[in-house]
Amino acid sequence: LLRLALNVASTRVVLLEGHNGGDAAGKVIEAFGEFVIGGNYAVGLVVFAILVIINFAVVTKGAGRVSEVSARFTLDAMPGKQMAIDADLNSGLIDQAEARTRREEVGREADFYGAMDGASKFVRGDAVAGILILIINIVGGLAIGMGQHDLDLSTAMRFYALLTIGDGLVAQLPSLLLSTSAAILVTRVSSAEDLGSQVNSQLLNNPRALAITAVILLLLGMIPGMPNLVFLLLGAAVGGLAYMVAKRGQEQKVETQAVQPASRPEESGEVRELTWQDVHPVDVIGLEVGYRLIPLVDRNQGGQLMTRIKGVRKKLSQELGFLVQSVHIRDNLDLAPNAYRITLNGVPVGESEVFVDRDMAINPGRVFGELKGNVTKDPAFGLDAVWIDAAQRDQAQTMGYTVVDASTVVATHLSELLQSHAHELLGHDEVQQLLDNLAQVAPKLVEDLVPKLLPLAVVLRVLQNLLQESVPIRDMRTIAETLAEQATKSQDAGTLTASVRVALARSIVQQVVGPKGEIPVIVLEPGLERLLQQTLVNAGEDGAGVEPGMLEQLQNALQDTAKQQELSGQESVLLVAAAIRPWLAKFARHSVPGVRVLSYNEIPDNRQIKVISTIGRNAKEV
Repeated sequence: LLRLALNVASTRVVLLEGHNGGDAAGKVIEAFGEFVIGGNYAVGLVVFAILVIINFAVVTKGAGRVSEVSARFTLDAMPGKQMAIDADLNSGLIDQAEARTRREEVGREADFYGAMDGASKFVRGDAVAGILILIINIVGGLAIGMGQHDLDLSTAMRFYALLTIGDGLVAQLPSLLLSTSAAILVTRVSSAEDLGSQVNSQLLNNPRALAITAVILLLLGMIPGMPNLVFLLLGAAVGGLAYMVAKRGQEQKVETQAVQPASRPEESGEVRELTWQDVHPVDVIGLEVGYRLIPLVDRNQGGQLMTRIKGVRKKLSQELGFLVQSVHIRDNLDLAPNAYRITLNGVPVGESEVFVDRDMAINPGRVFGELKGNVTKDPAFGLDAVWIDAAQRDQAQTMGYTVVDASTVVATHLSELLQSHAHELLGHDEVQQLLDNLAQVAPKLVEDLVPKLLPLAVVLRVLQNLLQESVPIRDMRTIAETLAEQATKSQDAGTLTASVRVALARSIVQQVVGPKGEIPVIVLEPGLERLLQQTLVNAGEDGAGVEPGMLEQLQNALQDTAKQQELSGQESVLLVAAAIRPWLAKFARHSVPGVRVLSYNEIPDNRQIKVISTIGRNAKEV
């Protein structure tokens, strides 16, 4: 609006006072008309045309195209970015607040490019308006000068053309600056830094770029006929700035160098007696990395893996109900350079390879195209994936892939392994800490339970049984009350576990099927169920007397039903009698991991069951 007001005011002055010539339209317009174009309106028209072409055809058109493409690609990539945020949130790498912040950043990015796309249209219109105003002023000035002030054509052309071109140049320079500024904003690489910080870091913090500029200026200053003094002074100034920047960088490098550790007795040749300190205990949770993965765990090199692992521990501790132990990370030169290995109690439970300088694009099941890169498998869930360059990230998200960096791959793999081996992480110390916390709100309950009614080892075994079947132990009060009530009837950990599961029935069913009132279940044919009960009574709970052929058929039938349930988006729940539930749960856990086994007395009264499949004695669905 300010530009519009200035254009209208200058046009009014030129048309009303232009017949007086000279500074009739103001000193600024006169200066541009006399000094910049030398008082020659033909030269002025050429200069004006050059500025308009640069502004309209080069800067404005390029910035508009970049804004349009960026806005479209940003909008296309939004679903993939949202899925990546949801994946990080579900794996515990970020909390709800950070997820909300990231979603707002994605929305702001889309709004920015959309706004810049619209702003480029305004800038383009401003350039067109400058051309039209010039033509109108010249035609109108000639008409007014010749018709109202009786000027001849050459005089009117000299007065009005010079003033109009001067006015046009005054208007075109701010327009060119505005177009250039918009182009710089939309063409810069996206970064967390603002534009000023990026310019400072790329130009003023790089001594090599400054040194090259200084050399070029000094060489220009030595060429005969050039303004030697100006170029030599500029070259010396830029060279001095390059020297100061280089000196400052060297000082910072010296300050951040790590202090060399003192030599150990072994290195100095001293031999000392072995002690128990030389026998290192086994790490409960360990992570070994190859030497190329060290930047992932080094905060000085921008590594994010330590932060991600802390987020995984926090999420699992909240979900499982006890504090997950710290992860001991060390480098292992025996591993491949890009490999890592996860250990529990010193035993490897998982390993894979990641690439620090690449991202993993995971195929969630529905993608729109293929990516070029190293084909692999997601180590956590076994999904198809591709290692891609960082430059392909936006393209992959636009095609529907979930894109994560190397730190997220390792952290997600660690999270899945810890969740599936949660029962191995719970020990006597953790159980005692749980009881101590419970004693703060229910001291009498804890006092009567351990060790009066049950030893700590039995309580530990019950909690491990629950965790092994993915049942959280957050509700320690209900668990302790049930154990105290049933301890007088049985000291067997399996029997006590079954009683605790009944007490936690609502929580278990909620975890399996959610808030739905109707539970789709798979059941066994009554004859097969009676046969299994009789076999387990005679052979014991390990099921050693069950016919192998029937077990194979039962496994195949469960696998087929589980696949059908997965395709329909429902959980696979096998509902059986309480007597055979522990054995079938163990069988399904090793043979058909996706099937959850519940007993009839674990179904809450407010839930209904819907039988979707029946497995008969020959393991055929009817």
